[in-house]
Order: sequence, then C-alpha cells, then structure tokens
Amino acid sequence: MNQQKIIELINQKKYVEIKKELSDMNEVDVAEILDPLDPNTTLLIFRMLPKDLAVDVFSNFSIDQQREIINAITDKELTHILDEIFFDDMIDMIEEMPANIVNKILKNSTQDQRILINQFLKYPIDSAGSIMTIEYVELRQKMTVKEALQHIKETGLNKETVYTCYVTNQNRILEGIVSLRTLVIADEDESIYDLMERDLIYVNTHDDQETVAAIFKKYGFIALPVVDKEHRLTGIITVDDIIDVMEQEATEDFQKMAAMAPSEEAYLDTSVFSLAKHRITWLLILMVGAALTGGIITRFEYVLSSMTILTAFIPMLMDTGGNSGSQSSTLIIRGLATGEVTLKDKWKVLWKEFRISVLVGLCLGLANFLKNMYIDKVGIEVAITVSITLMATVMMAKMIGGVLPLIAKKLKLDPAIMAGPLITTIVDSLALVLYFTIASLFLHI
Repeated sequence: MNQQKIIELINQKKYVEIKKELSDMNEVDVAEILDPLDPNTTLLIFRMLPKDLAVDVFSNFSIDQQREIINAITDKELTHILDEIFFDDMIDMIEEMPANIVNKILKNSTQDQRILINQFLKYPIDSAGSIMTIEYVELRQKMTVKEALQHIKETGLNKETVYTCYVTNQNRILEGIVSLRTLVIADEDESIYDLMERDLIYVNTHDDQETVAAIFKKYGFIALPVVDKEHRLTGIITVDDIIDVMEQEATEDFQKMAAMAPSEEAYLDTSVFSLAKHRITWLLILMVGAALTGGIITRFEYVLSSMTILTAFIPMLMDTGGNSGSQSSTLIIRGLATGEVTLKDKWKVLWKEFRISVLVGLCLGLANFLKNMYIDKVGIEVAITVSITLMATVMMAKMIGGVLPLIAKKLKLDPAIMAGPLITTIVDSLALVLYFTIASLFLHI
C-alpha cells in the first residue's frame, strides 16, 4: 500500500486498517509516514504497533519526534524501548536530547546500562568511541564450531551484526576474527583457534571518525572492531553508522567550502537567526578581503585615469582568476578528503597544476586577444596587455588553488576552508596587482 493511502486511512481514523497495513511494512517506511504527523497522532498509532516493530520505528524517528514520544509514554513503555533498542542508537539519541529527557532515560535504564551510557558519553565527540556499539558476537579460541554456532543462536538476535564474530580472551583482548560464512562451511569439530584470522584491522576509541570512514572505504568492511589503549575490544562500528558519518562529513565540507560555519541541524529546522550567525563571520572576513581589492584600485588609480578602457576588463580578469582557482582547489580538497592526494604528493600536484595552468592560460589568452582585436577593437597594445594579464592570472590562480588546501592540511586545518570564496578573494587582489603592473610596463603609463 502506498504512503498516500496510509495517510488517507489516518485522516479517516480507520485505526484497525492502519495497524494491519503498517504491521506488514518496513520500519523505515513506517517512520517516514508517522514522523511528519502531529505528536498526538503519531503517539496514538505508535502505541498500536507490535512491540518489536515499534522499537525499530522509534529508532528511525527524528530526534524531535523521539523527544515527544519519550515525554508522553509511560516509564514501563520507555523501559521496553530501552531494553530493545540497539545501544549505539540509544547513545546517539541521548547526545541530542535535553537534560530532562536524558534524566528520564537514565531513570528507566538498568544499572549496567547507566554505567555504559556514562562511559560512552565521555568519549570525544566525533571519535570512534562515540559512534561504536557494544552489541557484537564474542567467541573464545577454545570453542569448537558447533559451540560457536550455538552461542550465536543464543545471543545473536540482540546483536547489531552476526556476520563477523570477534575472538577475545578472558581479559577481552582482541585476538582474532572469524566470519559466519567460515563457521557455516567448517567442520563442527574444528576449533575457533584454527579458523580465526589474526591479521586484524581495527581502530582506537579516540581515533577520529573520518579516519574510521577512510578505513571502511578502503577495505569495504561491514563492521570494524574498536579497541582501547590496552588492546581490549571495546565495541564495533557498523557500516550503517559510518554511512551517517560520511554524509555528515561531506555536508560539513560543503558548508565550509561555501564559507559557512558547519551546522548539523536540518535547513528547514534551523532558525533564521542561527543560519545568519553561521554565515556572517566568513562574510565579514571576505568583505575585509574585498576591501583590500578596492585599496589596490585606488593605489593604481593613475593607471586607470591614463587609459580608462582598462577598467572594462577588470571584472573579466577577476572572475576568470577566481573561477580558475576554485577549479583547482575543489579538485585538491576532494582528493585530500578521499585519500587520492596526500601531503607527500605536493610536488606532483604543483607540477601538474602548473602544466594545466599553462595550457588553459594560453587558450584563454589567445581567445581573449582575438576578441579584443576583432570584436572590441581596442588596439593591439591593450589587447596584448589584457591577454598576457589573463594568462598570468590563470596560472597564478591555479597554482594558489592547488597549494592552499595542501598548506591547510599541513597546518592540521580543514582543507575545505580553502575553497571558492577564500580563493576568489585572494586571487582578485593579486590579479589586480598583476594587471596594473603589466599595464604600466606595456603601455608605458
């Protein structure tokens, strides 16, 4: 049944049919239907859902809807949700909730849950520890395949994943991993010790989530173990959580590249004041940079007064320079983010950008020269001056666009800040200095 039909049933208050239809649907689709509704209607239908489905639907609700439901349901209902919800989803929810809701959650948690929640909340934000889950299958070396499969049957239902199992000793030191596929096809009397892989790839609880995302991308994992400084298995990170991280990091980079302070709130849920606050700081910085451009024009006013035709080419030179620099910076920023470019590649990057800038500069310079001569008819001296300036500006802009993200990376800053707006502001000023200097030499002003 399509979503529109469900909405019609809700409007008609045919709750028996609604329950029947929603019970057969995927929890993600159910959450998508119920989330936008008013809290009272959502709560009413949510309470009608089968208990197991209700927990899964709750995990897919927005934070605002989760908050409304926690406020409205009884302690008994909340305890059931907390007992059934995956632990990493609970942590993500708690991190976004106000203090009164967190207190209600903690009050209805078991003592063991409260200890773990407090431990997880101490991990640095955006670290591997903050996004991991403790719901994994743990095996011992001395187990046989038969014993391991029985253990998975008994405990696997409440685990985030059973496809990869983790072999630890009595002190929880990570010793190896074994896949469910390996267990299924192995002889039931074989030991885990003989089957497990010892060449392990793992992350530390304090590693940055971007590092974790890069490892997932490189190796194509479904899950990745997380250990502490004593090499004890602390949790695992699953691919669904890392997809959220990748989306978050990509959004943050786009915001920085557009000269805005990063924000995790959805656009339509963010207040006008908050959006303005995120944008105004960089705009002020860029405005000051643009003021320098005005100062350069004032400094070379005598050049413009001697040959006013030069004024007509300023916008074209500045725009082309800014666009050229933005092209290079965007590619390098993307390369750094994906790991295709590293700091050790700096000379390769500069050499490649130099060759690109020469080719692009020659093509644009020639096209501009022909335009100036046969369309604008400004005279050969002005045409040569503008064309040479254009070539030099493009070369300079592409080199700057290629090197600034690498400098930012070297200084342990986010390369995304060295994007279009900042590059354009820098290149504008330098392009004008080039223009007026070349004009002074070629036109003898």
